[in-house]
Amino acid sequence: MQTRQGVNWDRAQRVLAREREAFIAARPKSRSLSARAAQHLLFGVPLHWMNDWSTPFSLYVEAARGATFTDADGHRYADFCLGDTGAMFGHAPEPVARAVAAQAQRGFTTMLPGEDAAVVAEALADRFGLPYWQFAMTASDANRFALRWARAATGRKQIVVFNGCYHGTVDDVFVDLVDGVPTQRASLLGQVQDLLPYTRVVEFNDLDALEKALADGEVACVLAEPAMTNVGMVLPEPGFWRDAQALMRRYGTLLAIDETHTISSGPRGYAREHGIEPDLFVLGKPVGGGVPCAVYGFSADFAARAQQAKHDAPPGHSGIGTTLTANMLSMSAMRATLTEVMTVSAYEHMFALAQRLADGLAATIARHNLPWCVTRVGARTEFQFCATPPRNGTEARAVMDDELEHIVHLYLLNRGVLITPFHNMMLVCPDTTSADVDRLLEAFDACVTELK
Repeated sequence: MQTRQGVNWDRAQRVLAREREAFIAARPKSRSLSARAAQHLLFGVPLHWMNDWSTPFSLYVEAARGATFTDADGHRYADFCLGDTGAMFGHAPEPVARAVAAQAQRGFTTMLPGEDAAVVAEALADRFGLPYWQFAMTASDANRFALRWARAATGRKQIVVFNGCYHGTVDDVFVDLVDGVPTQRASLLGQVQDLLPYTRVVEFNDLDALEKALADGEVACVLAEPAMTNVGMVLPEPGFWRDAQALMRRYGTLLAIDETHTISSGPRGYAREHGIEPDLFVLGKPVGGGVPCAVYGFSADFAARAQQAKHDAPPGHSGIGTTLTANMLSMSAMRATLTEVMTVSAYEHMFALAQRLADGLAATIARHNLPWCVTRVGARTEFQFCATPPRNGTEARAVMDDELEHIVHLYLLNRGVLITPFHNMMLVCPDTTSADVDRLLEAFDACVTELK
C-alpha cells in the first residue's frame, strides 16, 4: 500500500475520480457557464488563479449572503473561505449593504473627500492606535505605497521580507530562500527588473538572520504579517516580535505590519493585541466588508518624516494613489464596517466557533492517527500536513501537498462546504452557526475515514 501524508494514496486517487464525476454530474449550469466563458475569458476565468480550485470547471455563484452562498445550479454551501478574508464578516453585511445602497444614490467617486473620510480616519486611529491614515483600493496597493513612503522618508533602498510571505502583487516581495539562497520567485510573470539588489529575505522566527540583514543600516523597512498566513500558518515564537522590534530600533529600520489576514485576531488586530508597535500598518479587503478598499496608517513620528519627504520632493506624480482611491462608495462601506460590523460581540461569536472548529479538527486527526496539526489565529483555523506546527516558511512549504489538498477540498465541496483553495484555511464569520461548523467537521471526518 502506498501512503502519503498518512493516507492511502491509491484509495485517495479513487476518491478523487469519484468526487470529480459527482461534481460534474451535479452542476450542469456551472459547466455550461464555464464553457461559455472560455470563449472570451483568458484561461476561461476572470482572473487566472480562479483555476486553482480543486474543481473540474469553475463553480459559478448565484448569490452570497452571511455565511452561505448558492451556486448557479441551486446548491447551497456553508462558506468557510469567505472570499479568502474579503468577506471575513460575512457576505453583504446588512449595515454595509445599506450604506452602499444609500451612497449609490449620492455618487460613487469625485476625487474629493466627504464626511465619511473624517469618520473613518477617526475610527481607524481609535481602533489601531496610529494617528494618521491614507487609503488605497487594495492591500497590494497599500503595501506598495507603504514601501514607497518608507524608502522616501529614510533615504534607504533595501527592504526585508520573511521567506514564504505574501503581500499581494507587490513586486518587491517575491523573493524566496531556496536551499538558503535568496532567489527571485520563478513564477513571477513578466518581471524584468532583478529584485535581489533591493529585497532581502530571512526566515520567520530567526532573529540572528534578521540582525544580519539589518546590520549595515541600509534597510528602510521590514514588511511582515505578525503571523504568517499564506504559506499555511506560521506563528511567532514567544518573544520574537519583542526582540525583532528591538533590532529594528537599533538599526533605524521601520516596521510595516500587514494585518489583511490577521485582523482575524480581534477588533484591534494582532499587533495591538500582542504589543507590536508598527511604524506603518496595512489593512485590506475586510475593512470594507468586501467592497474593494484598503487603508494604511502612520505612527506620529513616521508621519512627520513622510510629510517632510513629500515637501522636499519635486512637484509631480508621487507614484502613490489612484483616482479611485478613497472613492465615496468605498468610504461608506468602511464607515459601516468599522462602526457597526467589526464589533467586540462579533469577534466573541467568531472566536467561540473557531475554537469549536479547531478542537473538532484536532480530535478527528488524533482519532485517525494522522500526522497533521491544527493552528488557529482568532477566527482563522488551518490544518497542515505535519505533526507539529512549522516555525518558518521553508518548513511550511515542505509539508504542503497540492494534490491532497484538492482531494480534501473537493470532497468537502461536494458535501456543501467550501474552504480556501490555496491551502487548508478556514474562516468563520458573525453569521456562521454551530450547525455550519458541525457540518464541516462531519464532512472532514468522512473524508479522512475514506482516505485512511
